[in-house]
Amino acid sequence: MGSVKAYILLITSIGLEYEVAEEIMKLEDENTKITVDVVFGEYDLVVTVEGKDLKSIDKLVTNVRRISGVTKTVTLISSRG
Repeated sequence: MGSVKAYILLITSIGLEYEVAEEIMKLEDENTKITVDVVFGEYDLVVTVEGKDLKSIDKLVTNVRRISGVTKTVTLISSRG
């Protein structure tokens, strides 16, 4: 789909992993394709996003950070789209 791929690693408040994952999936639009995995370890969620451009990735990351229950994010931009 898109020309920019990114991974967003998230830490959520305890017990809110699945609720946050559902909210993130609602952010998908014509400019971004999103998959969300709940994981074990240092991070609670791994979001994979393919976007039309860096601006669409930036918009998504900003909206993810606004979700209640998200306490920390780390965004990794792929060197290959």
